[in-house]
Amino acid sequence: MTVIHSVRAHRSSEGLCRTDQLAWKLAEVALDPAPIGEDVAAMIANRVIDNAAVSAAALNAPSVASARAQALARPDPRGSRLFGSSLARIAPEWAAWANGVAVRHLDFHDTFLAEDYAHPGDTIPPLLAVAQRMGCDGAALVRGIAAAYEIHVALVKGICLHAHRIDHIAHTGPAAAAGIGAMLGLDTPTLFQAIQQTLHVTTTTRQSRKGAISSWKAYAPAFAGKMAVEAVDRAMRGESAPEPAYEGEDGFIAWLLGGPSTIYDVPLPRLGDPRSAILETYTKEHAAEYQSQALIDLAQRMGRAIPDLSRIADILIETSHHTHNVIGSGAGDPQKRDPGASRETLDHSILYIFAVALEDGVWHHEKSYLPERASRPETVALWHKIRTVEHPNWTAAYHHANPQQRRFGGRVTIRFDDGETMTDELGVANAHPAGARPFGRAEYIAKLRSLAEDRVAEPEQNRFLDLAERLPTLSSAEVLSLNIGATIPLAKGPRGLFDAD
Repeated sequence: MTVIHSVRAHRSSEGLCRTDQLAWKLAEVALDPAPIGEDVAAMIANRVIDNAAVSAAALNAPSVASARAQALARPDPRGSRLFGSSLARIAPEWAAWANGVAVRHLDFHDTFLAEDYAHPGDTIPPLLAVAQRMGCDGAALVRGIAAAYEIHVALVKGICLHAHRIDHIAHTGPAAAAGIGAMLGLDTPTLFQAIQQTLHVTTTTRQSRKGAISSWKAYAPAFAGKMAVEAVDRAMRGESAPEPAYEGEDGFIAWLLGGPSTIYDVPLPRLGDPRSAILETYTKEHAAEYQSQALIDLAQRMGRAIPDLSRIADILIETSHHTHNVIGSGAGDPQKRDPGASRETLDHSILYIFAVALEDGVWHHEKSYLPERASRPETVALWHKIRTVEHPNWTAAYHHANPQQRRFGGRVTIRFDDGETMTDELGVANAHPAGARPFGRAEYIAKLRSLAEDRVAEPEQNRFLDLAERLPTLSSAEVLSLNIGATIPLAKGPRGLFDAD
């Protein structure tokens, strides 16, 4: 059961009581000692494994190496661990930063799609960093992650950011702060201030996911996590935040979202009800924007039935409003057809992704994005024959009231040079809970084994998996070691302002 909290902008003269403010309601939900079922705890462990998998594959990416170098300049003998390193202890906000970039770099972990987009797994690095710094045990960490997912999913269901060109980290930061507060058992007034502070400093424009997309796409959620850690620290010291952050006359809704006349309905769980929002989220089998997952599977299926791709005259993808306008033709970004575009841009181009998946029959987190792969003449020719259109049926399915009935794929019509056509459709990715091959614990472990191969020794993989699978019962000492250590040498990032001589 849910309770709808309607939120709108208020004039200062209205004197909105703080207990009626959205940030207060979020703090109450986060701190509620609601039961956490075994299925929720098991899924939390899956997502900890998933984060480790994708971070292992990204450890020596330039952006990850740079973030790690920044973090290493902030040692703390009682601090948090870095992914890939079993020795260094770092100030928790900087561990959240570096680990957050490692998790986000490949765009390969979990997702939730509703009124807006979210990668709720982005909240795990800041929670783990604080847990390690504060000596939290596994039960506390599980409670914090469950709360972060609950708040994140509620905000994404109720408040659309992208329509106003606000980046989705404006939901990530408050969710991370809420999770940290739940893990530490803060009081409601303190967490209320931390959530407001985090919202205030993590509201940024959506240009980070538009046009020529840069490495900031990976850094942005890590920034939100870092800000959440700092906001909680500040609130614990008794400092306040801009209030009301969501409803203020000069605040978030009034000037950055729909304006004074807009009402947002945020569905929050009733106090005392079991926490289960994480079960509505889903991970990725392919390293690309989530809305491409089903279409990658469909391209592979259709490609197996086409002996000669050169005979394709054009390809039409009918899909949802979000897919068409974010990663399809509706975005109006010429970069989505540019062979010289960045990896971050290509993984937000269904035009490119569908062409490569059709040709290769597989999708690889690195090889599918190599410059030499993107610039093949036959790929470019096929790529430029593809366009998307919005179809109302797919938009309606995307927003279906029943999470199990939501559909994020599309219908594809391929027309050949002789006028013959081939049509097929797929609503959800194979790995989706409602898909042909839903991800379970075995698939999460296989993903880790595959991505960590040649990077993390098998005994170290086994050690980490043992901890992750026992997550709710871990001691604080075991939580401190809940980071995967690399076998390969870790790349050193370029020098910056803070490096030692």
